[in-house]
Amino acid sequence: MSIWEKNIRKVVPYVPGEQPNMPGMIKLNTNENPYPPAPGVIKALQEFKADKLRLYPDPTAKLLAYTLADYYNVGKDQVFVGVGSDDVLGMSFLTFFNSGKPILFPDITYSFYDVWAELFSIPFERPKLDHNFRIVKEDYYKKNGGVVIANPNAPTSICEDLDTLRDIIEHNQDCVVIIDEAYVDFGGTSAIRLINEYDNLLVVQTFSKSRSMAGMRIGYAFGNEKLIKALNDVKYSYNSYTLNQTSIILGMEAVKDKGYFEECTSKIIKTRSRVMGELKELGFSFPDSKTNFIFATHESIPAEELYTALREEKIFVRYFKKPRIDNYLRITVGTDDEMDALIKVLKEYIYNKK
Repeated sequence: MSIWEKNIRKVVPYVPGEQPNMPGMIKLNTNENPYPPAPGVIKALQEFKADKLRLYPDPTAKLLAYTLADYYNVGKDQVFVGVGSDDVLGMSFLTFFNSGKPILFPDITYSFYDVWAELFSIPFERPKLDHNFRIVKEDYYKKNGGVVIANPNAPTSICEDLDTLRDIIEHNQDCVVIIDEAYVDFGGTSAIRLINEYDNLLVVQTFSKSRSMAGMRIGYAFGNEKLIKALNDVKYSYNSYTLNQTSIILGMEAVKDKGYFEECTSKIIKTRSRVMGELKELGFSFPDSKTNFIFATHESIPAEELYTALREEKIFVRYFKKPRIDNYLRITVGTDDEMDALIKVLKEYIYNKK
């Protein structure tokens, strides 16, 4: 090893979902929205003046932040925007978790949390979900340096009710509590309504799932004005220009079209319900999903075997080879045609095993 290598920060990185690119594939592994962005987004992109790209964007992304504030009926100084919710969450870890006490998040949840904690040298503990993959709220009553809860949770798809979240926040008013709501628009209840009750609550959402804009990388957070100022202070100390010109403009258009947003989420919820019924008939079981994916396990065939069989047919789903969840597949809800193809392959494979 070279001498300079001894000074490199070494971390075990987050592993994102595979991004295959082949003709005829069906991609159900990264929870992208199967429908295009709102018509206004496409129109604005087509009309975008390329000359604007020679100028720096507004570092405050004020137009987008104010559009979000109006849509969600919060104060204009209660919104923070960043490059996808990963950027917002990572910035939040860096900003708020500096007490030296361990932060808390579930043992089965978004696997970026422990990566950020390791990267920023934040101690952490992972209380176990119960046997039904539900949060045990009493595990979050002890002294800690912060709490992070994905709700609905990934990859389990389960959404805790607001009473559970409120109880956890009540028991942790001396630290920041982050609720990560990447999937809330598919059947969950948002905790945004609680930010005026609790000055230590930060609620994070994204354009990647319900607004069909994973490729634009837009995330945002709501919280008390002091939390948002602290986030911006850290952001401006690291990278002032986080959102580019096109992200700001297209993001605004996505928020404005409430009707299209509701139409797309409703279609996904309807497809999800139908497919869950068909999977159940094939011997699968799963939690009651409030996300745009289904977390399924089969009664007799190992998940890894099914994952491989689907992959051979160019159908990509997510498989996590991790304790407690290594017999589950996370299946993104695609279009009806895509899900019909999935069911057809699964049906043939399962019946041939009998």
